[in-house]
Amino acid sequence: MPTHDDDEDARTQVEADRSPTSPSKYPTTIVDGEDVEKRSTRQEAQDVKSVYSPTNILDSREVVIVDWDGPDDPKNPKKPSRKWAATLIVALFTFVSPVASAMIAPGSQQVADEFGITSNVVLDMITSIFVLGFAIGPLLMGPLSELYGRSRVVQLGNAFFLVWNFACGFAQNQTQLIIFRFFAGIGGSAPLTIGGAVIGDTFFPEERGRAIAIYALGPMIGPAAGPVIGAWIAARVSWRWVFWSTTIFDVAVQAVGIILLQETFAPVLLERKAQRLAKALDNEKGTGRPTSFSTIYENENRNWVYILRTALTRPFVMFIREPILQLLGVYMAFIYGIFYVFITTIPGIFTIIYGESIGIMGLNYFSLGLGMVFASWMNSRTMDKIYMYFKTRNNGIGEPEYRVPTIVPASIFVPVGILMTGWAAQAHVHWFVVDMGIFFVGAGMILAFQAIQVYIVDVFTLYAASGIASVSCLRSFCGFGFPLFGNTMFNSLGYGKGSTILACVVIAVGCPAPWILWCFGNRIRSGSKFAKKS
Repeated sequence: MPTHDDDEDARTQVEADRSPTSPSKYPTTIVDGEDVEKRSTRQEAQDVKSVYSPTNILDSREVVIVDWDGPDDPKNPKKPSRKWAATLIVALFTFVSPVASAMIAPGSQQVADEFGITSNVVLDMITSIFVLGFAIGPLLMGPLSELYGRSRVVQLGNAFFLVWNFACGFAQNQTQLIIFRFFAGIGGSAPLTIGGAVIGDTFFPEERGRAIAIYALGPMIGPAAGPVIGAWIAARVSWRWVFWSTTIFDVAVQAVGIILLQETFAPVLLERKAQRLAKALDNEKGTGRPTSFSTIYENENRNWVYILRTALTRPFVMFIREPILQLLGVYMAFIYGIFYVFITTIPGIFTIIYGESIGIMGLNYFSLGLGMVFASWMNSRTMDKIYMYFKTRNNGIGEPEYRVPTIVPASIFVPVGILMTGWAAQAHVHWFVVDMGIFFVGAGMILAFQAIQVYIVDVFTLYAASGIASVSCLRSFCGFGFPLFGNTMFNSLGYGKGSTILACVVIAVGCPAPWILWCFGNRIRSGSKFAKKS
């Protein structure tokens, strides 16, 4: 709620801005410290100025543009104190639901014994159904965050996840457990969908590499750390405590978010500021021409009709119309599907082939997590430097394609890791070789995912949440579906031949992707409706 002091400050600011002796504050439209006229999308800037110029009269109302109070405005989400706090808190949110997504995998046999499950497909579905929720949730969460702000949607989505994850521990049959897991996945998708957009809200392009490397540790390490913890919980207590323990942790995370997570989406922040200014001035109570406050992001269609017709369909429209999202979406989807194949097949490899107990078997997930941490550390050290190097060579003009070089080693690491893991397990060589293969898969996955996420944010900044939602949907469908046939394929062909098939498809899809984006990305973006609004 705005305080009395806020209203006084707002009234003073407006009166000063409207004083005839004061220089006009609005001769130029400024967004995030950048002159709109100097943006690459010049036509859009002209359209904005023609509609929202303070000299325009709409319905006999004077329109005043609301913007930040200079570069040091404490409400600006790009201030260092705000952006790093938001990044760390969102990273904490994005750690919880991925942990829950895979944590039950080591205890799935206990679930099968209690509920009498004999089908491997149903057993794998108990783990992967959560990821199906990841496919549905972003289609709702992403657009809503662009209408009502990031913070509200993240926290409400996480609360929805918390309730259903807690209910999983009380499931009395396989049907209840699968349904509860699905709804928990829908809620848990909110931080994963919006986190990348928060990075876009708070960081300039040359700073996003390190930020995304830190933020992405949560959603990537979660599926690797979850089974390690879940294996010991299932072995020592019960599979039900797998869900209850994550719920207890999530309550603490939710409390931190309620207290510390601030809004980062500029259109929503400036809209709130405009409402506060309007309330302070109270339209001047009939003294002179009535005043209307607007932002350059203003959209009169912020209502439920707009939500249903436009916002909720935007991820689908973007995926259909944007070749960039189609190419990167297919690549991400396939890698993510393989990732969950590994999560569901690791227990069988190490308990059956290597004869390890459930607890010891869970430790092998550390190799996946270590690969992710190593790759994320490398990205934090190099991604922004690579971007700045090419930006300097391009006369100080940055391009989203300067994120692409990071994808190149990823297109090598992933197939090498798949082949190493499959053939080492097939030949029953030392378990360390299998873990090294898993390490390479984890490292390659992080390198690709972080580069792709930053690239999407750079290209579709204003609609980053919808862009990420569009690729997340396809990605999560593969994360749900691949484990359902993974074990069947390995049982029929063996780990060696099955891994070779997966590696060949990864090479066919992944290797051309960075070269296509590097050579033709700029040309593809020039014809994009949504990229022009970034």
